[in-house]
Amino acid sequence: MLKLYNTLTRKKETFKPIKPGRVGIYSCGPTVYWYQHIGHMYAYVQWDILVRFLKHNGYKVKWVMNITDVGHMTSDEDSGEDKMEKGAKRENLTVWEIADKYLKQFVQSMELLKIQKPNILCRATDHIKEQIELIKKIEKNGFAYKTKTGLVFNTSKFPDYPKFARLNLKKQYVGKRVEIDPEKKKPWDFLLWVTNQPQHIMQWESPWKSGFPGWHIECTAMSTKYLGKRFDIHTGGKEHIPVHHTNEIAQAYGAFGQQTANFWLHNEWLLIDKVKVSKSLGNIVLMADLIKKGSNPLSLRYLFLTSHYRRGLNFSWKSLEAAQTALNKFYDFFASLKNSKGKINSAYKKKFLEILNNDLDAPGALALAWKLLKDKKIKNQDKRKTLLDFDRVLGFNLREIKKPTIPEEIKKLVAKREKFRKEKNWKLADEVRKEIERRGYRIEDTEKGPIIKPN
Repeated sequence: MLKLYNTLTRKKETFKPIKPGRVGIYSCGPTVYWYQHIGHMYAYVQWDILVRFLKHNGYKVKWVMNITDVGHMTSDEDSGEDKMEKGAKRENLTVWEIADKYLKQFVQSMELLKIQKPNILCRATDHIKEQIELIKKIEKNGFAYKTKTGLVFNTSKFPDYPKFARLNLKKQYVGKRVEIDPEKKKPWDFLLWVTNQPQHIMQWESPWKSGFPGWHIECTAMSTKYLGKRFDIHTGGKEHIPVHHTNEIAQAYGAFGQQTANFWLHNEWLLIDKVKVSKSLGNIVLMADLIKKGSNPLSLRYLFLTSHYRRGLNFSWKSLEAAQTALNKFYDFFASLKNSKGKINSAYKKKFLEILNNDLDAPGALALAWKLLKDKKIKNQDKRKTLLDFDRVLGFNLREIKKPTIPEEIKKLVAKREKFRKEKNWKLADEVRKEIERRGYRIEDTEKGPIIKPN
């Protein structure tokens, strides 16, 4: 049985879907004002593993992911500039052009990493009506009040507000936000609808004056629109716990009097050289950077899978190079297996399920795949069939891996090199080796002779 670590209870719990055989998942998606770097993509690969594994177990999964294109302030709270407007000014484009540009880059990054596209990828600006209707419910139920900045959620009406993130509110928010809006009853009360920024490019008519939605309301509105007032799983990064997801939970209580998600899953961060990825630090790495360096994008996926989603990962170019080497060897092993009718090994399949049922232990599943490859007791055709089954979750695109055909001219160069080696003419042998590498192949010298492999 699948056990997942639920942030709501701070423990692993047995997963049981609300509707038998069906699972609804909502993932907090990107704010499309800037490039989505590999730190962001770490999270989406982990949730892709979740979705793939649930499908592998026979569930029909509905995966919804939002695209934030309005209302996300630079502070992640109620202060600062709207990130979309900041991006538009930076590049002298409209906010809509910025959104389209970086949404495209995000989708391309997902494709490179073989992340399955969510069933629904929904933009906040396409769901203003739903957000207004949800805010109306919250206001009608007595959970909102007006200030000079807009319509504010009254957290005093929700006694469990600090419970989800285990917040010490007085300590955490001392001196904060009161200067921005002294009319707020509590400094941690948050905006549902913003009305005091007439210069803001994106404006919509509402019962509370012309304005735009706060960041948090979009996720509650869109998750419940597509998955219902109660759904199975909500995912996000750990940075969402103290503010964004805490406010989502409060909004749902205000509108519906209940939790929306049964399970809240959060990933730890990816670091680069042991430092958090940040534009201000200038240490972001994009999928395009990997391509420029000649890396296989799936080597990054492989690297991500060596770390549990709740542990995070420290990225370095050296670790990526090691992951690429490991993945190439994995592909080489797989390509050497007999491509004939085999059967899934039941013992390995059972173990694979056991490992991933333990809170999505991807590193354990990857280690098991290697163990299977090297298991001399299993027939090659059965290894192949079983690994293809595992790959439905791992996502290394094994079906496209075929035993390489080595061109005759490369074979002749290898023979020429062997001749020089026998003559102990190491200089000429090395020159031939370099020529082989220039043509896109590499040589591994073994006791049984040289093995030629494409780079």
